[in-house]
Amino acid sequence: MLPREKRARLILNTDAKNEADDQFTIVHALLTPTFDFHGIIAAHFGAHRSQTSMLDSREEIDKLLDLMDLSGRIPVANGGANALPDESTPVPSPGAQLIIDQAMADDDRPLYVAFLGPLTDMASALLLEPRLNERNVICVWIGGGAWPVGGREFNLMNDIAAANVVMRSNIQVWQIPSTVYRMMAVSYAELQERCAGRGAIGDYLVEQLIDWNLRVHPGPIEHRSLGDTPALSVILNPHGGLSDWRPAPEFTSHMNYVHTGKNRPIKVYDNIDVRYILEDFYAKLARFHRGVQDLAQFG
Repeated sequence: MLPREKRARLILNTDAKNEADDQFTIVHALLTPTFDFHGIIAAHFGAHRSQTSMLDSREEIDKLLDLMDLSGRIPVANGGANALPDESTPVPSPGAQLIIDQAMADDDRPLYVAFLGPLTDMASALLLEPRLNERNVICVWIGGGAWPVGGREFNLMNDIAAANVVMRSNIQVWQIPSTVYRMMAVSYAELQERCAGRGAIGDYLVEQLIDWNLRVHPGPIEHRSLGDTPALSVILNPHGGLSDWRPAPEFTSHMNYVHTGKNRPIKVYDNIDVRYILEDFYAKLARFHRGVQDLAQFG
């Protein structure tokens, strides 16, 4: 086991049943021994596709853990079932409380909270416990449109109020906008060669991705972006991509950026080392299939 100071504290917040890429990120995180894993939070993804989206995400998380024989070894909490009603009203949930408890714990290491969907649970935690603004929390967010104008983007769309709460806060934010996460494309052939045949979990990852495309995509396709994976890449390899610090924006109802210049800077990534993070995943999946148990350390 790695020494405590060599492990990164992590909570993963995921709208796991929204599409077909969260599943890869969840498995990748579970297979990463440098993570001191404090839990997975099931996130909603609006009511566009399901009236029970958070519970759908929870069911998918539980399925992945079962396929990896990890059920019961890591905390899983339900997040908020819907977006914030406004920018001053939280949506209390076990997931928001998990963030609060871990952020307020007596631990000198930063707490990374990686959001693969809306920022509902981070905003709720901040509204419920304002002292989080003084804690060593790093919120890694897959979301927001192209800088500097913005526009429609799915994760932001599902809770604009929450995004504004987080951007106005004092916690550290690392943003990975759509211009970056859309560049994580993998082909069916690549996944069939590198993931299929690597146990029940490898087969499931490929099958559910292809099934999603066949059901949802209107035209010919044989690829998908593993767009949530950069959330892990920037934690494991913070310099594996170009980024800079910019005053945190706010968002209009049309999801455009508003650059007030009044908020503290956030770290915005402009690109990611795609080769590094995809190869890291493929290697860890292959090792897991061979029985090498270099898994995340579960807190």
